[in-house]
Amino acid sequence: MATIRKRGTKWQVIVRRKGVAPLARSFTFKADAEEWARHIETQADRRGLPPDPRALDRITIGNMLERYRDDVVSKKRACPVETVILNAILRQGFVHTTLADMTPSIFSTYRDMRLRTVQPVTINRELALIQHAFDIAVKEWDIPIPHNPLSSVRRPKVQNRRERRLYPDELAALLSACDACRNTLLRPLILFAVETGMRRGELLRLRWDHIVWDKRVLRIPITKNGTPRTIPISSRALSVLQELHSGRAERADAARVFPTTDEAVKLAWQRLTVRAHVDDLHFHDLRHEAVSRLFEHGLSVPEVALISGHKDARMLFRYTHPKAENIVAKLG
Repeated sequence: MATIRKRGTKWQVIVRRKGVAPLARSFTFKADAEEWARHIETQADRRGLPPDPRALDRITIGNMLERYRDDVVSKKRACPVETVILNAILRQGFVHTTLADMTPSIFSTYRDMRLRTVQPVTINRELALIQHAFDIAVKEWDIPIPHNPLSSVRRPKVQNRRERRLYPDELAALLSACDACRNTLLRPLILFAVETGMRRGELLRLRWDHIVWDKRVLRIPITKNGTPRTIPISSRALSVLQELHSGRAERADAARVFPTTDEAVKLAWQRLTVRAHVDDLHFHDLRHEAVSRLFEHGLSVPEVALISGHKDARMLFRYTHPKAENIVAKLG
């Protein structure tokens, strides 16, 4: 039953149900109080007592993002990167806004501000994190947010599709420039990336116990999309592994095939491309090159997807850029 009582100039309604906090609201007219009480009681009989929206006045966007960072992101494989992103967002002024006062315009304003200094892909990742935080708040934390405000925020279009492949003699120039590189692992990293199409992070996490030598395959337990995959080893890739394995005992971290850091590879790659006079080539472009070469060798889409790890053929074709001169040779 709802309790309706006069308090000063207002009529207060309190609706109670066992096991949940009471829901209260005040009205100027008694008729409005009675109508609201009937509506809430009917709703409570059907689906239970709705949460008290006043709870949103006590929680800020920052409170919610901090909880998401500590309870959800801390268990993700991408924890280090996403924690840095969230900590940067938590320094923004809008995080002090309560959930009761927030609107989609808060986040669209943030989007426009960030687009002055970062690329669309960066802001899209930030907005995706915030949107997921709101989803978790509603589905798992029982925070009575009426709707996810990020669902109404337009994402900037990403124009970052690359079709860069290695030009003739560029691979030879890169390998030759490796002779002056202090990071002796860069040369085998490049060769192995071109042969396998593995991402830089996958290469740096590769361990010797992932290799099945007699079957000439790599069993990768952790990938970007979270699905383990098995990669066949070509003859050239096998030669790289055998050469590295012979000097394994000399390395401090003998468990990993490429015992170096992501930052060290980034810096070494930047210096290498300058030294080799190779312009506008990213390390990730080696993955594009590898996938394109696999198709040029005559492998089918399922066979290439097995090696590259793509689940969606449309995404696989984004990495496929056949060279016109090779097609001419096939046409005869």
